[in-house]
Amino acid sequence: MSAVRLLVLGAVRRHGRAHGYQVRADLESWGAHEWSNATSGSVYHALKAMTGQGLLVLHETKPSEAGGPPRMEYELTEQGEQTYFSLLRKALSSHDPGLDQLAAAVGLIEDLPRAEAIELLGKRAAATAQWRASVMGGLPPETDLDGWGPVGEVLRLWLHTADSRAEWTARLLRRLTEGAYRMAGE
Repeated sequence: MSAVRLLVLGAVRRHGRAHGYQVRADLESWGAHEWSNATSGSVYHALKAMTGQGLLVLHETKPSEAGGPPRMEYELTEQGEQTYFSLLRKALSSHDPGLDQLAAAVGLIEDLPRAEAIELLGKRAAATAQWRASVMGGLPPETDLDGWGPVGEVLRLWLHTADSRAEWTARLLRRLTEGAYRMAGE
C-alpha cells in the first residue's frame, strides 16, 4: 500500500471534488511531504493513475479567468470510496504498516466512527502483542541478548519497536475512548 494513495484519496474525499493543486496544498499543510513520498509529482501521478483505475472520476471545469487551461477536478467513485476505507482500515489495524502509511491513517482517522477506530486499533494492539510474542518465542529461556553480539542488538531493536508501538497504540486508544477528536457520525 502506498501512503500517497491513502492521502490523495482522503484529501479528495474531504473536499468532495478537488483539483490537484487543492490536494497538493492539503498534503503540504499536513507536512506529508516531510514524512511520506507525497511530492508534487507523486500527487499528480496518483491522481492520474487512480482516475485510470476507476477510483476517481475527472471533471473539467471552466477555464481559468486568467486565460489558463480548464482546471481538472477529481471526485471519488464508489470504488474509490471503498478503496479509501480499505486502505485506512488496513493501516490502522496492522501491526507493521510503513510509518508513512500509519501516519496517513491516523491523520485521517476522524473519517471513521469512534467504535470502529477503537476496534481497529485494538486489532493493531493484539497483532503487535502477538508479533512480540513470536519474536520472544523463538528464544531459549533466560537468553542473554548481550551474549548474542550484533544479532542480540537486532532482537533488542525488534523488541523495542514492538514495545514502543504497543505504548503508542495504547495511548491513542485511551484518548479515543475518552472522547478525543470528532469522529464520523458525531
